[in-house]
Amino acid sequence: MNLLIDLWDTLLATLKDVIPIVAVLLGFQLLVLRQPIPSLKKVLAGLVFVLLGLTLFLVGLEQALFPLGRLMAQQLTDPAFLAGGEALVRSLTWQDYLWVYLFAFAIGFSTTVAEPSLLAVAIKAEEVSGGAISVWGLRIAVAIGVAIGIALGTWRIVTGYPIQWFIISGYVLVVIQTAFAPRMIVPLAYDSGGVTTSTVTVPLVAALGLGLAETVPGRSPLIDGFGLIAFASLFPMMTVMGYAQLAEWRAKRQTSGGGSS
Repeated sequence: MNLLIDLWDTLLATLKDVIPIVAVLLGFQLLVLRQPIPSLKKVLAGLVFVLLGLTLFLVGLEQALFPLGRLMAQQLTDPAFLAGGEALVRSLTWQDYLWVYLFAFAIGFSTTVAEPSLLAVAIKAEEVSGGAISVWGLRIAVAIGVAIGIALGTWRIVTGYPIQWFIISGYVLVVIQTAFAPRMIVPLAYDSGGVTTSTVTVPLVAALGLGLAETVPGRSPLIDGFGLIAFASLFPMMTVMGYAQLAEWRAKRQTSGGGSS
């Protein structure tokens, strides 16, 4: 019964959120463009699917992904798991949280590879570039960036260092790297950082950060629990531009090698 109540309340909340978007689209279509809505039945059916999908997704987050992320963080930071009996008689250091970093890397990589928005961007990038940018090459490059970013973000939560040091330094590196990366990859690299923070990645990463900040001694969920999403959107810019730079370097090397022979 509680689940049905949650579904109904979430459906009403989702409907309130979707109505303004539909009003804008219909307003421009009917009042500005003065054109009828094509395939009205399909559009209405699609809206129904969107409402149902968002409702189920949001309820699923609250019922499964957020609790699971917190549970994993609690289990991985349990002193009995981290260092056995020794952890109960001595204070933990950042080296003791190795499994947390490995889990963060793995969850960042796997959720990014499964991210639908990244797949859509990668397919379009391959089409526009004529195959110069491969779907899997881009997905792997972005996934590695997210994995590194989240692993580094969990290390920051454990150590308690201020987040601004990492974000400012990261964007300085991005600006420097932009000057040397191939021009065609720069806008795609910037977009890749945004599409990673979407439906699959955000819930698990946010739950991991909050759960970790709640269980690590001396950390505040409000101050330290948030910020992993910023890491997840920053580092893919570096890895995608690095992927393009590596591909360009290999192409030049093969060309020079073929010319010399």
